[in-house]
Amino acid sequence: MSLAGRVCPRRYGYGAAAIATAPPIPATTLYVVGGLYGNRAALDALEAMLAAEPAPVRVCFNGDFHWFDVDGDDFGAVDRFVASHDAILGNVEAELLSVDDSAGCGCAYPADVDDATVARSNQIHARLKETAHRDAAAMTHLAGLPMHRRYRIADIDIGVVHGDADSLAGWRFGLAAIDDPGDEHWRREAFRRAAVRLFASSHTCLPLLRWFDRGAERQVVINNGAAGMPNFTGRREGLVSRLSCTPSSLPPMYGTHIGALHVDALPLGYDHDRWVRQFSASWPVDSAAHNSYYRRILEGPDHQPSHKGRRHE
Repeated sequence: MSLAGRVCPRRYGYGAAAIATAPPIPATTLYVVGGLYGNRAALDALEAMLAAEPAPVRVCFNGDFHWFDVDGDDFGAVDRFVASHDAILGNVEAELLSVDDSAGCGCAYPADVDDATVARSNQIHARLKETAHRDAAAMTHLAGLPMHRRYRIADIDIGVVHGDADSLAGWRFGLAAIDDPGDEHWRREAFRRAAVRLFASSHTCLPLLRWFDRGAERQVVINNGAAGMPNFTGRREGLVSRLSCTPSSLPPMYGTHIGALHVDALPLGYDHDRWVRQFSASWPVDSAAHNSYYRRILEGPDHQPSHKGRRHE
């Protein structure tokens, strides 16, 4: 079995304590937009959402904003848009910068993902890397991005990551791990070491919201899944995380709060037909991306909204 696409490169490990040393960026409202995957229709929908906000919004693209955009014009347009906002690296962007292909797509897929899916992801990334290396401005932009950022809203410190608290491609903020009692000590220590009350992530591509009440203190993990693909069965919109000291004027799918901080998952309703046209122009029937993702783009994944809290004394 090839390790490309399954290994988590050592250079991805920053450790939660590194987040604690990052200077906090002040904001009133922050949109965390993970997993855009090169969807230009989703960028237009995002612009419309930002315009509907009553006050300026800070945006952080928390990785994997590139993926299906192997067309040079699509790639350049996505990168220029992202470069006008905050961003961090996802594994897709980190491996575009890699000098070799030993990590493949860099997803660090767990064992329950079949080898064929991993191989197709590596093929998608190889095509994308060819496109990226023809765009010098984009490569310069990507080379300057960090692996995590820290924000402060309503006196609450927030860690924005791609994977989890310790690693760019970590999976411990995903569905398989977030409710595991065996990970409870790690979660408690992750919040402590990072000195944050909330983590916003996306890497696992399926969204969730969890809050943990420890005495009078609430700690939250929100994973927006994908801004550029459907996230739930039978639905066709992306999802972004909205963190703000004011309530959302747009109806959230679900949410919670930490004191005065509103934490919401907002549907991102992009032009589905336009997105299918863009995707199909680059990834026709029997291509790697079509075989892995086309059904999800049309029907959504086998997933329903997942949000709940627990109390830990």
